[in-house]
Amino acid sequence: MAVVQVIPVMIPDLGEEEAQAAAEAIRSGWVAQGPRVAKFEQEFAAAVGAGHGVAVSSCTTGLHLALVLLGIKPGDEVVVPSLSFIATANAVRYVGATPVFADVELSTGNVTVETIDAVRTERTRAVIAVHQGGVPFDTAALRKATDGWGIGLVEDAACAAGSTAYGAPAGTGARVAAWSFHPRKLITTGEGGMVTVDSPEDATRLKRLREHGMNVSAADRHASKQPVLEAYLETAYNYRMTDIQAAVGLVQLGKLAGLVAQRRQLAARYQELLADIDGLVPVRDPAYGQTNYQSFWVLLDGFRASRDEVLTELAARGVSARRGIMAAHLEPAYADVTPGPLPVTERITRESLILPLHHKITEADQNHIVGVLRELATR
Repeated sequence: MAVVQVIPVMIPDLGEEEAQAAAEAIRSGWVAQGPRVAKFEQEFAAAVGAGHGVAVSSCTTGLHLALVLLGIKPGDEVVVPSLSFIATANAVRYVGATPVFADVELSTGNVTVETIDAVRTERTRAVIAVHQGGVPFDTAALRKATDGWGIGLVEDAACAAGSTAYGAPAGTGARVAAWSFHPRKLITTGEGGMVTVDSPEDATRLKRLREHGMNVSAADRHASKQPVLEAYLETAYNYRMTDIQAAVGLVQLGKLAGLVAQRRQLAARYQELLADIDGLVPVRDPAYGQTNYQSFWVLLDGFRASRDEVLTELAARGVSARRGIMAAHLEPAYADVTPGPLPVTERITRESLILPLHHKITEADQNHIVGVLRELATR
């Protein structure tokens, strides 16, 4: 039997330069949080238009720290999209607050002012809005609304490095945004994340919170020529990034613009190839911004086959596609939550799938993938 060559849904763009950078960090003798982390923080913040970056162990821990920073506590409610990786809702429970699920708009998969307003109450203290799959949400509208309501806005930018809104990087102007460097993102450190803020006071507290509440970092202690007796100012966490990860991140950050340009070109080709297939609606840029196409998803709109049938046929033909974005409220972990109606969320999670998109995909690969979909559309 011939072996089917699989087209993976995602491949991280890692190579010799990243390997050398990691090796240099190891040879330096400084492998924990140190000078490379500080440099990565500065360069990433500059790339996304933020005043300060605080490197952390994951975007999930970044979301947790963002809610701590905003003072969210038990008894508070935080509005989140159910249509997101489950970490978005979980972070709310980490601080003892209650996640309240808002619906999303069909075209972007993002929460809007209207969907948030429909579920907020007098107990609402914050919103976590997600740039879903790299598609930016309407930053201007949501920031204005949350400011007017007097509640905090945490921007879950896990997938959004390289996306833009209103001509600026997605994180520009955010009170607090959390980013992911998981291998499925455009740039990766293996695991890892970043929190960006403009306020130096917020940055100082976030750095303290990620490092056990110490008032002076390990790097600053080592740099001092005199003994330093640190104090622990509050109960906090160990959410640090290593210098090995940051060394890789610095190399990856240098590739970001090129990766975004390549993915947008590949996405445009997908959109062109799919244009005449009835029942398929590919993701596109919103009017106010541009997506980095971290994920290229397709909504089934009257397509002849179900989502699961499409995934099964693609897999049989050597294409590793994925189901669309999950809905947290449908998972067993949230069985105790009874949300209001979420019709768009449930439709997107039921009727969408993610097609392969990465730096190694070829035009032949795209032709094959679209060819399978075209066959299914005519059966």
